[in-house]
Amino acid sequence: MVMVGFLRRSPPLQVSFTLSSSSSKLQHFPFLHFCFFCTASSSSSKQHSFTVPHLVNSCGFSHQEALSTSKIVHFETPEKPDSVFAFFSGHGFSESQTSKIVRTQPQLLGFNPEKSLLPKLQFFYSKGASKSDVVRILVSTPAILKRSLENQIIPSFNFFKDFFQSEEMAIDAVKHFPRVLLFDLGTYVESNIKAMQEVEVPRSNIATLLRLQPRAFMVRPDKFKEILEEVKEMGFEPSKFKFVQAVHAMRAMSKSTWKRKIEVYKQWGWSEDEIRLAFSKSPCCMMLSEDKIMATMDFFFNKMGKKSSLIAPRPLLLSLSLEKRMIPRYSVVQFLLSKGLIDKDFSLTAVFQSTEKKFLQKFVNAYKEEAPQLLNLYQKKVGDSKNQDCLRE
Repeated sequence: MVMVGFLRRSPPLQVSFTLSSSSSKLQHFPFLHFCFFCTASSSSSKQHSFTVPHLVNSCGFSHQEALSTSKIVHFETPEKPDSVFAFFSGHGFSESQTSKIVRTQPQLLGFNPEKSLLPKLQFFYSKGASKSDVVRILVSTPAILKRSLENQIIPSFNFFKDFFQSEEMAIDAVKHFPRVLLFDLGTYVESNIKAMQEVEVPRSNIATLLRLQPRAFMVRPDKFKEILEEVKEMGFEPSKFKFVQAVHAMRAMSKSTWKRKIEVYKQWGWSEDEIRLAFSKSPCCMMLSEDKIMATMDFFFNKMGKKSSLIAPRPLLLSLSLEKRMIPRYSVVQFLLSKGLIDKDFSLTAVFQSTEKKFLQKFVNAYKEEAPQLLNLYQKKVGDSKNQDCLRE
């Protein structure tokens, strides 16, 4: 194709040999373009041939990940990517954590760690974050490392520091939701804080929600105002802390997820009124996974033989761990019931919601003479749950 233009019969070719630095000018000289393309391809092929195997063999990438990454970043020697891995290792990141970061943000392999990465870590350290805190922040949100320290990270942090009047609380907010440093805080957080203030939510309650669940504020202001109105219509008082808990619960899921969870509760016989009662007492009951709701209701209904309606006024019971608390404690109750030592209408809250110390005093130590083996029975059940946790890990 390149030579056809030279074979056509046409007037003598007249050209000017004043070359531009732009490679686009080479289109007027097909033979030069061809030579330039071959040189560039050869260079690219050389970089590609080194980049891919190094990413696979030294950086823990799959072959496909390495191929994709080589289109974004390439190198002819191992010094730069190895220096990035060495940098993270020196700051407490495991090899797998570093691999996760660079697979998510491969451009970092081309960074100078001391100039581009170290200042950001030092900033977090200076604000009270520990090494392990910084590892968790950056592994969960590696994009922070690509953002400008002066133009994005520091201004975002200072927004929280100014609101809380505390660097400690500001770094707490970052630890709970590191992506908050990537948002336009004026559009989201500031607008939604003002919306809460307009309905007279106490500043202390806003601060607690912002520190522990900053993600709750990361929503369009118009949508956030809709949620505030819905929560008010449900009967929650803005002056009470449960108001912000309910806002968080509704903000945390889509309407379709909300409806699915209502249907799960209805499967166990709860009416609309009972669902509203449970939500009003403990908004977190709607934030439990559908599997968790099903498993706990099954435990109360099928294992313990209790009516599911007994749980609606005590929704905190639903959030307790089955393996670590409810099953071990119920084994004690079963034993006491079998010996006729307690009444079958025992208090669910006394058994499951009391502290460990109070539970042992009331249901184990109080029956030392009648059932000396009770403590061993309970400890074995607790131990079994811990062993299951180890197996899951």
